[in-house]
Amino acid sequence: MNIAYFEGEDYKNQKYTEGQLAKGDYENCTFNNCIFADSDLSEVNFVECVFENCDFSNAKINNTSFKDIKFKNCKLLGLHFDDCNPFLLSFYFESCILNFSSFYKLKLKNTSFKECKLEDVDFIESNLKNATFINCDFSGAKFENSELTNADFTSSFNYSINPEVNKVTNAKFSLEGLPGLLDKYNIIIE
Repeated sequence: MNIAYFEGEDYKNQKYTEGQLAKGDYENCTFNNCIFADSDLSEVNFVECVFENCDFSNAKINNTSFKDIKFKNCKLLGLHFDDCNPFLLSFYFESCILNFSSFYKLKLKNTSFKECKLEDVDFIESNLKNATFINCDFSGAKFENSELTNADFTSSFNYSINPEVNKVTNAKFSLEGLPGLLDKYNIIIE
């Protein structure tokens, strides 16, 4: 069976909710203002692609490959990244809404999240070693048995991270974020 291969293509203003994106390999492609909401992207391979102003809300990404992918100003609501192909998985997120998404048990070393909404996101048992979170909102995000060594949270807010059940060695937090590390103790910090 031949797999479709697309390289260096630019896709603009496409709506893939009715007509599905062709299964295949997409390398060095750019997707701008495309709608993938509720679509099935299972088994599609994306390599070194850029997605700008795209909506992926509730898309199915079973065994989808994301290798060196940049998401900018994208809506990624309710995505189960833990269902995608973990081999060479790597992302960069900027100004994205990832609320209600799951990164359960994923290896996300060195991943960068810049100015993202990460409300109610599942980071349980994920490896975020050396990850950078610049000005991100973590309201309701879940961290448990997560590897956060050397992660940078200094400009982020609304996180609740229990250092007793997460590896936080050399992780960076701001003084203003200190209450998010002490939540479990039900103490008042003034």
